[in-house]
Amino acid sequence: MEENQIVNNQTSAHDDFDWNVDKRNVASYPKEVREQLEQSYEGTFKTIQESELIQGTVVGLTKTDAIVNIGFKSDGLVSLNEFRDIPNLKIGDEIEVLVLEKEDRDGQLSLSRRQARQVRSWQNVVDYFKSGEVVTGTITSKTKGGLIVDVNGLETFLPGSQIDVKPVTDYDQYVGKTMDFKVVKINEQIRNAVVSHKALIESDLEQQRGEIMSKLEKGQVLEGTIKNVTDFGAFVDLGGVDGLLYITDISWGRISHPNEVLSNGQKLNVVVLDFDDEKKRISLGLKQLTPHPWDNLPEEIQEGATVKGKVVNIEDYGAFLEVLPGVEGLVHVSEITWSSQPINAKEFFKMADEYSAKVVTLDKEERKMSLSIKQLTDDPWGAIEEKFPIDSRHKGIVKNITPYGVFVELETGIGGMIHISDLSWTKRYNHPSEFTKVGDEIEVSILSIDKENRKLSLGHKQLEDDPWNTFESVFPIGSHHEGTVIRKDEKGAVVQLQYGLEAFAPARHLRKENETTVSVDETLPFVIIEFDRNDKRIMVSHSKVWEQSRADEREAEHKANQADAENTKKAVKNIQSKVEKATLGDLGALADLKNKMKNEEEGK
Repeated sequence: MEENQIVNNQTSAHDDFDWNVDKRNVASYPKEVREQLEQSYEGTFKTIQESELIQGTVVGLTKTDAIVNIGFKSDGLVSLNEFRDIPNLKIGDEIEVLVLEKEDRDGQLSLSRRQARQVRSWQNVVDYFKSGEVVTGTITSKTKGGLIVDVNGLETFLPGSQIDVKPVTDYDQYVGKTMDFKVVKINEQIRNAVVSHKALIESDLEQQRGEIMSKLEKGQVLEGTIKNVTDFGAFVDLGGVDGLLYITDISWGRISHPNEVLSNGQKLNVVVLDFDDEKKRISLGLKQLTPHPWDNLPEEIQEGATVKGKVVNIEDYGAFLEVLPGVEGLVHVSEITWSSQPINAKEFFKMADEYSAKVVTLDKEERKMSLSIKQLTDDPWGAIEEKFPIDSRHKGIVKNITPYGVFVELETGIGGMIHISDLSWTKRYNHPSEFTKVGDEIEVSILSIDKENRKLSLGHKQLEDDPWNTFESVFPIGSHHEGTVIRKDEKGAVVQLQYGLEAFAPARHLRKENETTVSVDETLPFVIIEFDRNDKRIMVSHSKVWEQSRADEREAEHKANQADAENTKKAVKNIQSKVEKATLGDLGALADLKNKMKNEEEGK
């Protein structure tokens, strides 16, 4: 009971104590009030998200970091290494940062100015790409195929082909330079951008082209600079727009390459020949600034005059000689030589060779001139009969060989053809090249003269008498001769006989006695089976040689057999006669004996 009383006394002693007061004599708020106060406190801070760009203020500096207030519950630290572009960073400076983490492992707010600049730079590059706005960047280094450009902290790629409108080979000269660029390509996934300085130059040039093209007129003379010399002409810079000076419009004379008269960087006046506004093409001329040479042709160049020119063009029908720059004359193939033998102009003439020629025709209005080389000499065909009479003998040079004959030049402008059949009396050639070759000297006889058509018919075999008159008695049909097979095909073989004579043996006449066939280079006896003097043809057979021999043997054997039979028959008859005589004698002797015996008996 006493214990209960003590407890009750204690309880009643503390009923009026305020347990919400802490040791610092500070009262705690009720839960509802606390929540209300916390919400009010939280409302004084910004709501931020990780990877968000946000403005902050530098509120403090240490030896290694800048303390940045972004309006969050706590301040963040940013390394001073990220402020190297701001040498005089101070408290109160406004900067943009990227929220990396609201609380790192140490519970601190993690910020980055460097990454904020990269994100902001990429967003700006994307905007520049979409808008086409010009950006400024600094070339920091060289890389494979181009340069690296820093655009507001973002590394971009500048291809070598996009540095300038002119080809660039030395990239090092651009490192460290600050230039204007245009963003021409982006890759959102890897955040890569390609910039171009060339695009800005082309844009400026396009504007200049428009201004120049609007003022162009045909016949207008402009000053330009040779930009590039090519095989077909030269490109001329007219001050922002290029024109083409084609090779045929450079000089009135022929040139093989524009670099003969033009060089890169050369300044010159040109005339506008034509232009196309839509295609931005301008055709220029240089030779048009001087009069055409045909309009100022010297008086000494007239029909009948002798001129000297250089070969500038060769065609199948002749060659063009440049008498003066821009003045050309044609030497037709028929005016090269007095010879009637066809001449290949491309084999006779060589580019740049010089020739003297006679002006045959001249037409200043048509600007045409025909020339002749052969008319500078007398026509050798005028006295052809006196110099080369029929049956006369001459030596010449083989100039050409065709399947049907050999062309021989006796002297300049005079030549003729030896038909393949007139090469030899005894040998048949499949092609004249088997007999002679180009460049050989050959002796010929004049067979006929065609003065009107400037043709000579020549012969080589006619230098000797026709041996076929003699051959007819040497090689009569049926005679045997030794021959060598020199050629052979499925039809037969060509057999070389004595005196260089060739004969033909049909395939069926090449069979040997042992049933094999005669081979090339084999020497055997042959029999003449046909002799045609008019066609100069002899046909022979080896088979008939041994076939005839066999027949002769059989005939001799047959005759011998007949003789033996006759002899036997005679012998039999002789024997029979002897037998008959012997028999008659015996009978007579017997009769005598009988008579003797009879007489003896009667005498007794």
